Amino acid sequence: MTGATERAGSDRTFLHELPERFNLCSYYLDRNLDEGRADKVAVLVGDAAKTYGEIAARVRALCATLRRGGLRPEERVLFVLPDGFEFVEAWFAALRAGGVFAMVSPLLKEKDYSYYLEYTKAAAVFVHASVAREFAPALASSRHCRAAYVVGGELEGAVPFEEAVGAGVALTELQHVEPTGPDDLAGWLFTSGSTGEPKACVHVQRDFAYATETYALEVAGYREDDVCLSVPKLFFGYATGTNLMFPFRVGATVVLFEGRATADEILDQIEAHRPSFLTGVPTLFNNVLRSARCEGADLSCLRIALSAGEALPPALYAEWKERTGVEILDGIGSAEMFHIYISNRPDDVVPGALGTLVPGYEAEIVGPSGRPVGVDEPGRLRIAGGSTALCYWGDKARSNETFQGAWCSTADVFRRDAAGVFWYVGRGDDLLKVSGIWVSPLEIENALLDHEAVHECCVLGREDAAGLVKAHAIVVCAEGVEGCDAVAEELRAHAKARLAPHKYPRSFEWRTEPLPRNDRGKIARKLLS
Repeated sequence: MTGATERAGSDRTFLHELPERFNLCSYYLDRNLDEGRADKVAVLVGDAAKTYGEIAARVRALCATLRRGGLRPEERVLFVLPDGFEFVEAWFAALRAGGVFAMVSPLLKEKDYSYYLEYTKAAAVFVHASVAREFAPALASSRHCRAAYVVGGELEGAVPFEEAVGAGVALTELQHVEPTGPDDLAGWLFTSGSTGEPKACVHVQRDFAYATETYALEVAGYREDDVCLSVPKLFFGYATGTNLMFPFRVGATVVLFEGRATADEILDQIEAHRPSFLTGVPTLFNNVLRSARCEGADLSCLRIALSAGEALPPALYAEWKERTGVEILDGIGSAEMFHIYISNRPDDVVPGALGTLVPGYEAEIVGPSGRPVGVDEPGRLRIAGGSTALCYWGDKARSNETFQGAWCSTADVFRRDAAGVFWYVGRGDDLLKVSGIWVSPLEIENALLDHEAVHECCVLGREDAAGLVKAHAIVVCAEGVEGCDAVAEELRAHAKARLAPHKYPRSFEWRTEPLPRNDRGKIARKLLS
């Protein structure tokens, strides 16, 4: 498809003919009551369970409390919660009331919360008591927040969550679904902040339904009988989709837990709840394989696993598939497009590649001139579809650079082969120019990860004695291996056998602690550079 735009998918009448009144709370939650699933378990947290009917009743009550507290349509509601029943109920209540959700990690610091409260101008906030020490000063200085609700304890100036639910039970006149339309605001999804303070990608109601009807139903294949478990937390759009929106769309069951997603925790959750759908990231798949419990773990309940957020090395995919028998569908999405738009398929996985376009999306790979490049030529990816954000809130210049109608110009460098399969080269701002040739750190990292001495690594550009940029590898060795000159020489030889001569790492740096990651689970390159 040299010099062409690639399209995928067929006409989707539902998405083109959404009703004049459309609210995501009805689309994801209330439909389950209409379709007879009121008594079906919707969410599991440890030994506790809630049905769709129970959650819907609490959502209606909480919606009424939000309205009584002054929340108006299209005002932002900030969520600073761990995964649990309260996250689900508050999230749907905000949508039911016509609010706009904005979600951040409950592991941040006071300055971060001050930034988010000011940036979002959130009228209401849901926060967990474990965050109170960092959040209280930010809340006290907020100029816009009119109502705060706290889960699991106390926070000065905040209403306890259960009290908020109870107060709304009798307010039946305030429990109605806000009559929003498909193009009314629904949610803010934050970028990772790799180039500065995180910015919000502003999405309307139809954006989330579009990705659900295309990726979730036509590619990932969610089913009513699925039990879904996620490694990333719900505040991250990847997991909000795969472990809340998508399962609720088909009436599946969601498993949630508060703690860190360690290998032990995930194996415990699998043992307890027998999920069929696992939302993962490469780091977790690797940690599970390295766990002493892996050999004895019963993973037969899993029918599919999803991967996104960082590159899935081919060697890791092959080892996981061989040892567990569970297929991983690697894909790529973004806050700008809400969710995954290029993905492998259950019956068509190309190891090392990101697969083909999700139905309903189209793509171009363009060179520096802005014109499409040829087959197997690298270039910036432009993607279009029915889930493209409106803008970056408060950043017109960057919005103009990124969004052109339905098109989104990404910073990701891809190549597309003759079969229409997309291969990730790297972020445009991460590429290294070595010996006058652009080099992808990801390609070097994958080569190193294929060596048994390497647990994880990150490749950066570093100037040598002559001031020339060369590949520099920061390596965390596998258990029982200590970084030294001999290991470095072995890794150089290993890389030289797999890469072009100018690509192998010239220098190595050894770390004994895990490499730093951002709240999306990606290696934080800027902290290593």
